[in-house]
Amino acid sequence: MTPRIDLHTHSTASDGTTPPDVLVRQARAAGLDVVALTDHDTTGGWAAAAEALPAGLSLVRGAEISCVRGGISLHLLAYLFDPDEPALATALQELRGSRVGRAETMARMLEADGTGVTWERVQELAGGTVGRPHLAAALVEQGHVASIADAFTPDWIGEHGRYWVAKTELDVLDAIRLVRGAGGVSIFAHPAASSRGRTVGVDVIADMAAAGLAGLEVDHVDHEKSARAAL
Repeated sequence: MTPRIDLHTHSTASDGTTPPDVLVRQARAAGLDVVALTDHDTTGGWAAAAEALPAGLSLVRGAEISCVRGGISLHLLAYLFDPDEPALATALQELRGSRVGRAETMARMLEADGTGVTWERVQELAGGTVGRPHLAAALVEQGHVASIADAFTPDWIGEHGRYWVAKTELDVLDAIRLVRGAGGVSIFAHPAASSRGRTVGVDVIADMAAAGLAGLEVDHVDHEKSARAAL
């Protein structure tokens, strides 16, 4: 029987909605044999996921790293790396610090415009690492938008929108080298997800491969059928 595997999940350790311990139990209940925990720029959910790991489910420890190349944001899935390797650990810490600072700035901007959104409430909704989805949840709570997705528009917190603030990102080639240096494996996350914004060309992917990229994520909800076939 072919194993059922999901190598890209997020928990409340970053911008997910499910605690790590619950996530692994739900993964097994859904019939998965292997699940990777890949929270944004953090390994903070690893311990709770490992401790709650049900019988029959294997856990792959990972993270999704915020990167950039040529002015285009992209994400790098990193697996099986040493979380205590100094260079990578420092880089992830700096990314997390930037993420929190960015979220606070955006929350203060919303608060200043009388939306009812407060930084304190956004932190409560997050529980862990704060991200834009938690700002979106606060906007839903205040009745400004009907759904999380509706907040990711130019009027609100969409890229380059009214309340959008740029985030710190690692050059993707540097990130690949850092992951390799920590004994890990890198995969380019949702490389053809044009609905998320601009995507990089094959020349950048070739440079990533030369730096040590191990593969591309193909089966992703934001990939059209034609894109999956091309990848």
